[in-house]
Amino acid sequence: MKTAVLHTKIREQPANAATPDFNDLAHIYRWMEWLTFGPFLHRCRTAFLSSLQERRRGLVLGDGDGRFTSRLLRRNAHILIDAVDASEAMLSQLTKRASSNSRRVHTHFADARTFQPAHHQYDLIATHFFLDCLTTSEVTLLASRLRRHAAPNALWVVSEFAIPSNFYGRAIARPLISALYLAFRVLTRLRIRGLPNHHVALAQAGWSLIDQQKRLAGLLISELWQRNLQS
Repeated sequence: MKTAVLHTKIREQPANAATPDFNDLAHIYRWMEWLTFGPFLHRCRTAFLSSLQERRRGLVLGDGDGRFTSRLLRRNAHILIDAVDASEAMLSQLTKRASSNSRRVHTHFADARTFQPAHHQYDLIATHFFLDCLTTSEVTLLASRLRRHAAPNALWVVSEFAIPSNFYGRAIARPLISALYLAFRVLTRLRIRGLPNHHVALAQAGWSLIDQQKRLAGLLISELWQRNLQS
């Protein structure tokens, strides 16, 4: 039986008019990324893979063409994943990249801002270069909602851009990130114009930062967050 038959695709809801459209970038996204940042974005995504070996139920939001999801499935033979994206073309690429492991993936064509998970015991949440498509208030609402669906030992792995608070940040990182937002506004109709403060948002929503790695002098960050049992 073909993998495509075993794979489950769930159409929750279409993306609304305010949702950026990444469909046209699905087939070239990897090469666009390589030409701009080389291997560094992928290294951010996979920075904490070794810490995810015992995870069993994962929720992956906006993984694009699925490079993180495919690596996670290969490294962890037991995990089941719900993959959410507002681009059907990206979900199709994710499924193809997962190959025979796609039988452990349920894709959801949905806007993550309104997506209602069916499960209440996710022990892994992953957002790689996705939170930068949201405002700080949207990240707070998302993190609060997902916490209610997270297991007590849940981990949240985050990869994001950042603007260091030094001369490099002001002279290099900020103009570069502004240029990226402009490019994606043209290519995808992304309305967001600046990075959200996801640190404040996740902390307010009951998550604690437990590990962080930086690349390109702090322009790129990989983080591991944990559900806060006391909040």
